Amino acid sequence: MTDVGFYELRRQIEYKSAWACVILTIADRWYPSSKLCSDCGTHNRKLKLNDRTYRCASGNDKCRDYNASLNLENYTARSAEIYATGDDGSVVAA
Repeated sequence: MTDVGFYELRRQIEYKSAWACVILTIADRWYPSSKLCSDCGTHNRKLKLNDRTYRCASGNDKCRDYNASLNLENYTARSAEIYATGDDGSVVAA
């Protein structure tokens, strides 16, 4: 039953974004935002949920949630480079 709540939240966010002419980027459900190094991009597949700090050989030593937020910010920035908005507000490939 909780899936219905998240569906409605996403539906509302998509609706409000379209209404405000905002481009909404939704990361893939399986995008490993908390398992990627935000500095070098290394994928740490062995990172467990109880590991609260992300440590990488590149020297990255950050809170796991903060590291994930940086990865999602970069994900959004990469998506913005791919798409541009036309004069009529339509999204076109750049």
